[in-house]
Amino acid sequence: MPRSTLARLQRGLGLLVLLLACAWVIVSARFELAWPWRCVGLLLVLLPHAPVLAAEFLLLARLSDPHPAPAPTALQLCRAWLGEVLMGVITFGWRQPWRPNAVPDHLPATAQGQRGIVLIHGFVCNRGLWTPWLRRLRAQGVPFVAINLEPVFGDIDSYVPLVDGAVSRLQALTGVPPLIVAHSMGGLASRAWLRSAQADVRCAGVVTIGTPHHGTWLARFAMTANGRQMRRNGPWLQALAAAEPVERYARFTCFFGHCDNIVFPAATAMLPGADNRHLADTAHVHMIMRSEIWDEVTRRLQAPAV
Repeated sequence: MPRSTLARLQRGLGLLVLLLACAWVIVSARFELAWPWRCVGLLLVLLPHAPVLAAEFLLLARLSDPHPAPAPTALQLCRAWLGEVLMGVITFGWRQPWRPNAVPDHLPATAQGQRGIVLIHGFVCNRGLWTPWLRRLRAQGVPFVAINLEPVFGDIDSYVPLVDGAVSRLQALTGVPPLIVAHSMGGLASRAWLRSAQADVRCAGVVTIGTPHHGTWLARFAMTANGRQMRRNGPWLQALAAAEPVERYARFTCFFGHCDNIVFPAATAMLPGADNRHLADTAHVHMIMRSEIWDEVTRRLQAPAV
């Protein structure tokens, strides 16, 4: 099974949060704080990402562009924030740190002639992000490979061999070019692979979910190699686009959202000539749970293999 450096890092952070929560319970009891303050403090310790997400949504609201999607309302932003807080607990507190390999890659011997899927996660994630997808795909008998992008904070181009290996494994098994489904930075890794290998015929297309195809405003604060590469219209993204034939984008379906708290403004997740589809009321990580994406992937899987 693929190993994940990120899982170890997130386990350590999770244990630190639990220790801080225990310390808060002891200290707040020692100083006999009122129960409302004890509860508020405990929530802040247990959900440290909640105020960070709130700040991201405030920036999103300030920098929102009404084109190509309408600016989100305050209610939509609040719903998206709440969904992302809960999704963050499940994803970063459980699936990724503790159960990244809960569902192994599915490579059945009977998959000849059946299209499979390569799943590529995004920044500061691992294959545990896809666990609900992997369970569903396995139940339906769809072959798949879900990779871990390592090194976690490396250059996006360094992920090309990982994508290439996953595609090769699936195509060797099935004899059919697989579909690539990628979240966030994973979409850029898939484009880097296509550029490096000129591999259009080796995949059945790409579905991207909240991918910063033109960068994201937040990347101006990035300190890591892959984070800097996602700066809006930065040199790496410009070089990537310059090396791509324009007809390639027609093979992409790009899901984007006006409540995406990581990739904004919303148009940065679109590609010219691609099938660009807007998802309302949904934040960045929570976006992978939208039924519209699953329906599109199912449609592509059922398309005749050529």
